[in-house]
Amino acid sequence: MSTALSRPRRAVVTGASSGIGAATVRRLRADGWEVVATARRADLLDELARETGAEAFVADVTVDEDVARLAAHVEATGGLDALVNNAGGAFGLDPVESSDIDQWRRMYELNVLGTLRVTQALLPALRASGEGDVLVLTSTAAHGPYEGGAGYTGAKHAERMLATTLRWELAGEPLRVIEIAPGAVATDFSLVRFDGDEARAAAVYEGYQPLVADDVADTIAWALSRPPHVNIDLLVVRPRAQASNTKTARTGV
Repeated sequence: MSTALSRPRRAVVTGASSGIGAATVRRLRADGWEVVATARRADLLDELARETGAEAFVADVTVDEDVARLAAHVEATGGLDALVNNAGGAFGLDPVESSDIDQWRRMYELNVLGTLRVTQALLPALRASGEGDVLVLTSTAAHGPYEGGAGYTGAKHAERMLATTLRWELAGEPLRVIEIAPGAVATDFSLVRFDGDEARAAAVYEGYQPLVADDVADTIAWALSRPPHVNIDLLVVRPRAQASNTKTARTGV
């Protein structure tokens, strides 16, 4: 962004306690950013802060009061140049006819309303920066269905529409809206989805080389580092072996 800034750029990364969020904090800190790392798990955040020099801020993106505290803190401590909406997740992989409504509700609350809540709260600080970025980490699930995935694909489609519509609504302002949509990434994503079933989670990544969290963090850092007139509207990143949500070549490479 602007080379006229006399201070490092500052980012908020949600869902920062593990996986892609933690990798993004590490990468942005390595690139010289100031980072406010936020998530629910204080112990993991504190460990990440000690490792990277990032600032830990415990908050749940599904709780209005937590997000309000985060916004007030950001405003009081130096403002904001970029928001990385990473918090999200999938719960279950059941057919529509037998899926758990509470799991769907949790997915919409976390992936859609959490992103909405944080984005609304931090847009004023991003505007005040003069050149701000809203980056939304969706998924290839936002771009195509698969059996058993209706709750998650529906939530990620809605999150994608949030980002796309915001992009249109902010046209003409010095604000960028970026969507990064990863495919299969070997993190604790599947472990959470399958409620801690390690064997079932591991099977998702068998027979091919999935992405790792650092691959996605690299993509996020690249998108944020483009010149201010360049907006990466959408970047889909998959393992070479994964041609689509339903076609993965499990050849061992």
